[in-house]
Amino acid sequence: MISLIIPSYNNLRHLKNAYASIKKHAPTAEIILLDDGSTDGTWDWMKERYAEDENLVIMRVEERTGHTILYDQGIEYATNEIVGILHADMIIGPSYIENLVKHLQPKKVVCATRIEPPLHPPGKEKIIMDFGQDFDTLNIDAFEEFAMQQQEENVDRVTYGMFAPWILYKSDFQAIGGHDPLFAPFPYEDSDIFQRWILAGYELIQSRDAFVYHLTCRGHRWTEQVGQDDEYYKQACTRASRNYLRKWGSWIKNNEYQYPIIIPKYNIAFVVRNCNLQLLEALEPWCDRIYIDDDMQVITTAYIEREQANTRFDLTRRVLCTNFNAPEDENDIIVSIDATRLTSTDFQYIQQLPEILAADASLANLDQVGTQFALGNLTISIWSTETYEKNLIKLNQQHIYL
Repeated sequence: MISLIIPSYNNLRHLKNAYASIKKHAPTAEIILLDDGSTDGTWDWMKERYAEDENLVIMRVEERTGHTILYDQGIEYATNEIVGILHADMIIGPSYIENLVKHLQPKKVVCATRIEPPLHPPGKEKIIMDFGQDFDTLNIDAFEEFAMQQQEENVDRVTYGMFAPWILYKSDFQAIGGHDPLFAPFPYEDSDIFQRWILAGYELIQSRDAFVYHLTCRGHRWTEQVGQDDEYYKQACTRASRNYLRKWGSWIKNNEYQYPIIIPKYNIAFVVRNCNLQLLEALEPWCDRIYIDDDMQVITTAYIEREQANTRFDLTRRVLCTNFNAPEDENDIIVSIDATRLTSTDFQYIQQLPEILAADASLANLDQVGTQFALGNLTISIWSTETYEKNLIKLNQQHIYL
């Protein structure tokens, strides 16, 4: 009835617990385990399980690829019409599958409720309760007893939120092209696909009687010590965050239940006088095109050579030299900036500009072609207020970004 996909990188100690919990509470589920180039014996252990488990599918990549790609590969292998993902540092509770599937319909995504030890700030979307903080200190019996108690108190209750672990129909996942490889190896692939689901008209809900115990961050972030970020993670996070800004034009925003808040995507260009390499690096992801006074193309060339390897966007079409006349037929909104006057407040305006454009009632005449106004030391020229977020719903097969 359901296929559960779990990628794992050097996470065997936790993966064993995740696998055991599925065999205990969902023995008929198809389990798809993907070894992300591990060196801790994960593949040998998977092969041993495969020899004795007819519901197990296993796959290995030789070099670390990241869960952004492996989730999709696992879902491709799935033989059931319903698919779901789990992290390798999660264990499921009693009736986990039943209490998710009962809410599922086409064009609906259902996520579970996480129970976590006190390692992250609390939130309305989860329960903070300590049933162990590592693979060998789990009090699984106590977790299961607590989960069953919570199920009785919250039977059939749902709220609106979205995060892993989730389930949906495989056809619905594939309809929008799956996760965006722009965010490989991780993170922020989840925020990207959640927004695309919402824009595609999917309903996103959280089941408050389906529980997982989540140790948090053990698969890709806290690999040496709890609370200490892995260097690979920090590099991947920097790269993915800059690509998220390039794609969506603004940063992630969620409500108190972690339900995504969609911010309009405008076509925004920056025209920057007196730009330097450091400022170009800071500004470029926040716009669709940036024009700088660099006649010899020293700054633009240096930046593109350094940054192009970190993105699928074509930076030669985003970072351009200018005579301070950005073409109006290519840029709906033009922000003129003098770098010698740019302040931290101005940069905050830049970061919030899509929300300001969408919400500020005092700018109600923005739809008039040629509207111009000052925002701090910025000059904003409006030629169109068309928004493009719905263009981001479905990935093209070539995954080409302009």
